Amino acid sequence: MDSTTHSTTDEGTIQVLLVEDDERLARLTSRYLQEHGIIVTVARTGPEGLTEAARHNYDVLLLDLMLPGRDGMEVCRELRTRSDVPIIMLTARGEEADRVLGLESGADDYLAKPYSSRELLARIRAQVRRARGRAGPSSQPIQAGKLSLDPRSLSATLDGKVLPLTSYEFTLLRALAERAGRVLSREQLLDLVKGNADEVFDRSVDVHIFRIRQKIEEDPRNPKLLKTVRGAGYLLATGDDT
Repeated sequence: MDSTTHSTTDEGTIQVLLVEDDERLARLTSRYLQEHGIIVTVARTGPEGLTEAARHNYDVLLLDLMLPGRDGMEVCRELRTRSDVPIIMLTARGEEADRVLGLESGADDYLAKPYSSRELLARIRAQVRRARGRAGPSSQPIQAGKLSLDPRSLSATLDGKVLPLTSYEFTLLRALAERAGRVLSREQLLDLVKGNADEVFDRSVDVHIFRIRQKIEEDPRNPKLLKTVRGAGYLLATGDDT
């Protein structure tokens, strides 16, 4: 495992764990990111990635899909049981079904190989902004019925119970909560969470909505809080709507 020496860093420093078994690609990616001020640690296998992720609090995890030991999907699922670190999947498998599967496993974003180093850097910075609470202009607590969100701590509770949301899920739920009772289309949601056609494909909104429902609904198959309005988009119900 290639690792930088970690020290106390200022707020602007970004620390990334790259789990990639292609030595050349890992070296080139690391060099580019380091030239732009990002501290990079490289793990070569799935088990190494899990060990390193548990050892240090990284800002973003870059996770290859095809890894020796344990594949990226397995690593992502296990990480999600104990961490909400932003995860970007990196893989040569670029079909929509594979992207959806990666997001359903807990990833926040997906980038198909061969990817642009510049685009990867932009996505890393976008995930860090979200995770550090800079995805929106307001930091005031948000209340929507029994749902409470605190943008400063990126924490959410439903009827007093803490919700285990990833940073992207929190940002998406926040956009809905700030406009509770209104129908928002996929395009509006992508814009509100600072996404666009190049950064996040439309289908990812459906996947993230599905995952949020698993955490906030008594019966996710019959949602009462986060509703689908056929042909229009999604709506977070207020207390009067449920």
